[in-house]
Amino acid sequence: MEVAERMRTERHTTVAVPSIESAYDQHSAALFGFAANALQDHGAAEECVQETFVRAWQALDRFDPARSSLRNWLFAIARNVVRDESRARRRIPIPMEPEITAPEASDLNTTDPTETMLLVEALGMISPEHSQSVIAVHVLGFTYAELSESLQVPVTTLRTRNYYGLRALRRAMEEMEAES
Repeated sequence: MEVAERMRTERHTTVAVPSIESAYDQHSAALFGFAANALQDHGAAEECVQETFVRAWQALDRFDPARSSLRNWLFAIARNVVRDESRARRRIPIPMEPEITAPEASDLNTTDPTETMLLVEALGMISPEHSQSVIAVHVLGFTYAELSESLQVPVTTLRTRNYYGLRALRRAMEEMEAES
């Protein structure tokens, strides 16, 4: 047993294992191409390359140059990272953009003036951010992207404001109708 142990130790000490920095310089472009092709997303591919080298650095003691080349070893790690990323993507639901149509002018003209007054009063009862978002999107016909650009607020924030604004508006109108 002692001879086999010594041979294993000598094998690891006689073969030079390249540093992670030099391995990155030599193989990162090829790994990025592999990940970008597999994922069709350059940002995710960059993250996969980083994760590949982190895992390689953590498992450097398990790299055996006698079994495979450094390139093959890195690609094996990258395959696992890309597979993990693909699985993670399948678990995340993709949000669907709701179809929002602006009201037509004929719809606004035929509404009951009493309803319009109730709506204006209810808009005054909700927060200014919510009423601004609801009016801009549903009355004036702005898209979320246009509104985001003019207010310098992220689109996701505007969607959330609009959702909760409509809920608050509905609740306010129901309370006003119950009081009448």
